[in-house]
Amino acid sequence: MELALSTDLILILAAVAFLAGFVDAIAGGGGLLTIPALLAAGLPPHLALGTNKLAATFGSATASFTFYRKKLFQPGAWVRSFWATLIGAALGTLAVNVVEVAWLEKFLPLLIIAIAFHSLFSRAPKEDQHQLPARTPSLFRRQWGQGLTIGFYDGFAGPGTGAFWTASSMVLYRMNILLSSGLARSMNFVSNATSLGFFIALGHVHFGIGIAMGLSLMAGAWLGAHSAIRFGGRFIRPVFITMVVLIAAKLAWQAWL
Repeated sequence: MELALSTDLILILAAVAFLAGFVDAIAGGGGLLTIPALLAAGLPPHLALGTNKLAATFGSATASFTFYRKKLFQPGAWVRSFWATLIGAALGTLAVNVVEVAWLEKFLPLLIIAIAFHSLFSRAPKEDQHQLPARTPSLFRRQWGQGLTIGFYDGFAGPGTGAFWTASSMVLYRMNILLSSGLARSMNFVSNATSLGFFIALGHVHFGIGIAMGLSLMAGAWLGAHSAIRFGGRFIRPVFITMVVLIAAKLAWQAWL
């Protein structure tokens, strides 16, 4: 789908993508910045979601590889999570394609606001566990349930997926925030790449905007992942939530009022 945007607007989107990549690599939720920005730039909801997936795949791949190199993600322990996430993301993306555009225009701002407030008021578990969970049937069931649920959500909408992965992993597996973040970034890459393939097949991706934002996301994700590993992500949370609420409120005003 062709959509002409000015150079200045593309540069603004790239700057938002850099910030989103930085934030997403630390705490998740970069889509809470990029999707509202794409919608505000005039992209239809389906095209905004698909283009965001292209950009997000760049960022999640960079962050995932960084955590892997620092030995904060072990692929062999999460094979079931991989397959569950892939299946969930495929089903979620197909579900998006049958939803009316008008309904998405009204639903997305509400969803973004709800996720922003959830992130604001949720309590992060303590960093008291730096070990992987024991490989038991119970663990495998949790991996399938988590992967299918969050994968479907990422395929269907996406904003806040990384934050959901991190928070739920700390609760389900009693891992500290660094191990949970490594898992979150890697599974987020799986769902992003899976969903992107479907969006491309359905014609819902603007490659020019997506690649420009993706390169910026890569840079932000590299910096954010290294910052998260060194300092942790709590310092950025208040500013991040404030920005998200303001952007989402603007979109809600446009969609509903």
